Formats: sequence, C-alpha cells, structure tokens
Amino acid sequence: MNSDKITKLVLSLGSFILIIVAAGMVYSLVVGSIPAFKTFGFQFIFSNNWDPTSGKENYGALPFIAGTLISSILALLISLPLSFSTSLFLGEYFKGTRVARILSTLVDLLAGIPSIVYGLWGFYVLRPLMIELGIGSQGFGVFTASVILAIMIIPYATSLSNEIISMVPNDLKEAAYSLGATRLEVIQTVTIPNAHSGIIAGYILSFGRALGETMAVTMLIGNSNKVPDSLFGTGNSMASVIANQFGEADGLKLSALIAIGLLLFVITALVNALGKLIIKKMQ
Repeated sequence: MNSDKITKLVLSLGSFILIIVAAGMVYSLVVGSIPAFKTFGFQFIFSNNWDPTSGKENYGALPFIAGTLISSILALLISLPLSFSTSLFLGEYFKGTRVARILSTLVDLLAGIPSIVYGLWGFYVLRPLMIELGIGSQGFGVFTASVILAIMIIPYATSLSNEIISMVPNDLKEAAYSLGATRLEVIQTVTIPNAHSGIIAGYILSFGRALGETMAVTMLIGNSNKVPDSLFGTGNSMASVIANQFGEADGLKLSALIAIGLLLFVITALVNALGKLIIKKMQ
C-alpha cells in the first residue's frame, strides 16, 4: 500500500470517528431529554418557570436561552470595535514590525488563558467596579457577564482577524498605492473587501465561544432563574445553570438540564450554519 492510500485511509478513519462521536453526543442528549419533553412538550422551550419543588416540578428553558443570547450578543457588540481595530493595527498598519510581533504574542497568550482565570479576575476586579458604578445587584448581572465575555473573546477574534488580514496579497495593496490611494483607502477598497469573509467567520467562531462559556459567566451573571428584566439585571445562562445544578439533579430535573444542553447544542449549530450561509453569500 503506497503512502497516498495510507494517508487517505487515516484521514477517512479520522473523519468517520469524528462523525461517530458527534452522533453519539446527539443521541445521548436526545435520549436524556425525552422525559422533559414528554412531560412539558415543546412548551418547555418557551416557559419561564423553573420550580424544582418535589411534587410541583415545573421546568422551562426560556430564562436560560434569554440569558445566553443577551449576554453573548452584547459581548460580541462590545468586542467588535476593539478587536477589529487591533487586528488592523497588527495586520495592516504595523505589519512585520517588532511592536506587532510583541502585541501578537500577547494577544495569542490572552486567547489561551483558561476561562476560570477570567472569571476570577472579573469577580475580584470587575465586580467591585460595577458595585462602585451601581450596576447590577451587588455587581452581578448580565452586563457584567457580557463585559467579561467580551474581554475573553477580544483576543480570540483579534487573532483570527489578524491572520486573515495578513493574508491579503501585497500586490493588490501596492497596485492601489501606485494609483495614489491612501492607507485608509487601501483598507476600505482592498483589505476589507478581500478579507471580509474570513473576518466574519472569525466573529462567528468568537460568538460560538461566548454562547458556550460556563465558568466566567457562572461567577458573574447572578445565577437567578428568571428572564433578565434589563441589561443590568441578574439572570442565568444555559451553560451556567447546567454547571450549577447538574451535580445535585436527578429524575425530571436532570432530564430538563440535559434538554437545555441539547438546546444549546442546536443553537450553536444554527449559529454556525447561519454564519456559513452568510459567508457563502458574501463570497
């Protein structure tokens, strides 16, 4: 058997294993969530009740879906101007300089920091600041969680966008400069049009990371099982309610938590599919 056939076999085997693992995850989530959906139907998705009282159990996923989407979207909006401007700084204005190399290394380092470290920083630094500003209940809330999420995804989005911007061919830029274009005009007419699909993909991946973030959000969002009444109110995310309550759950409550995990999986898959569709339309 030649090397090409061996390579093809290894790649095919790896792809097959990946499909089996993904199918197994979906199967276990579906099977585990069946009792919850049998009891509450699809109203489970739209109900805001979460009552674990024995004999009066009533569970709904809406508070956690709302908390997840609000905090993640707000984090993405906060991170957009900072990460995009930093990626332009690294990939366009100071490309190849020592400053850019040092800052790129720092960005990559920040992107690799575990989320629990961000959560601890947020709890002991960001939360007291929010208390001083009178934001949230005792510094907790959706806005506080969104800020720490934004700080987490800024280096991730910056690193991805920087790589894409750096890949724009220099010949195109030099052609624009030869026609008298300024640096800003080159960015507007050459760099961004050629890199926009990759940049959008980077932000979609960053949004996906924010959707599934657990520990940092758990430490700061307030962990109240209700739909947030404002951006500064407390709430809960899908990942954080699972992290907080899964260890002590059994029976119907355990099934409800697994169902929330299934919904998070579906939402993340839909976001990724929508992102790919947008990128395909813009290419």
